[in-house]
Amino acid sequence: MKEAMFQERRSDGRVKCNLCPHFCVIGEGKKGACAVRENHGGVLYTTVYAKSVAYHVDPIEKKPIFHLRPGSRSFSLATVGCNFRCKFCQNWEISQVSKGHGGLVVGESLTPEELVGMALSERCATMAYTYTEPTIFFEYAYETARLARTHDMKNIFVTNGYITPEAIEILAPILDAANVDLKAFDDGTYKRIMGGRLQPVLEAIRLYRRLGVWVEVTTLIVPGVNDTEEELRSIAEFIVSNGSEVPWHISRFHPDYEMLDRASTSAESLETAVRIGREVGLKYVYTGNVPGDPNESTRCPICRTRLIHRQGFTVLENRIVHGHCPVCGTTIDGVEMSPVEHRAIH
Repeated sequence: MKEAMFQERRSDGRVKCNLCPHFCVIGEGKKGACAVRENHGGVLYTTVYAKSVAYHVDPIEKKPIFHLRPGSRSFSLATVGCNFRCKFCQNWEISQVSKGHGGLVVGESLTPEELVGMALSERCATMAYTYTEPTIFFEYAYETARLARTHDMKNIFVTNGYITPEAIEILAPILDAANVDLKAFDDGTYKRIMGGRLQPVLEAIRLYRRLGVWVEVTTLIVPGVNDTEEELRSIAEFIVSNGSEVPWHISRFHPDYEMLDRASTSAESLETAVRIGREVGLKYVYTGNVPGDPNESTRCPICRTRLIHRQGFTVLENRIVHGHCPVCGTTIDGVEMSPVEHRAIH
């Protein structure tokens, strides 16, 4: 175990954790809501430091991140644990395992140095902290990210956005992008289905943007939960209020974990969300979990020329030239969007 950051020790032996908006006050021998931060002797420790439960080389498009080094390879890692308990979680086998098995922490012992070394050997251009919730393995992600930066690698959080401003401010200088799940636009839904609250997620998105982190937003459209036109429009309007260049990934739900009682998202629901996103002024609206859908590709927001042709997680063609559309000259928002701007790390 490693001593945790963002802790406030109390005279009665309890510790308040200030990493996420649960602000857990944890008694001796107890864990917080994430089930991986534990009080020992009045000191808070992370139990997942250097314990990788999953690590893979993925296309960056799988995160999904479409506007940072498109087509590059991303070394992706996770530990067990999450500060949410989403009933439709698609990685529940690792995100929830530490809650249901007496605090079980599984994973391969890998130091930040070993992770970065593996990423370099695989010629990855980015490190992605993903699969579960990177906020809860903050110390591990932070130290790995600091090291990755010294090798010209970009760092990406794929996150539920349930993190305190204090933690974001420390992370932002070494974080290049965040894909934030905006799961609904109703606080009751967040409380009932995710076990959290909406407002801190909205605040996190705003703060990431203010601090210069490239942000993309994903919404999993769950039938009967967040698929009304009113709610989809509220989500889209919030995103555009943070910048019309923020990409919105609209993802198809399939039954999983504790939400097996409903069908997968219909094509009509996805089309409605795409239409709404464009109506409110978002430049880049994508669909996910629908391989072959034309909305996987990046088009110029002005002349609608297809610039990045994607099929699934594969980039088949990238026509962007020095960050611009080669047809009309419009700037295409993002980080190192042209093929010549990024190459595999050696």
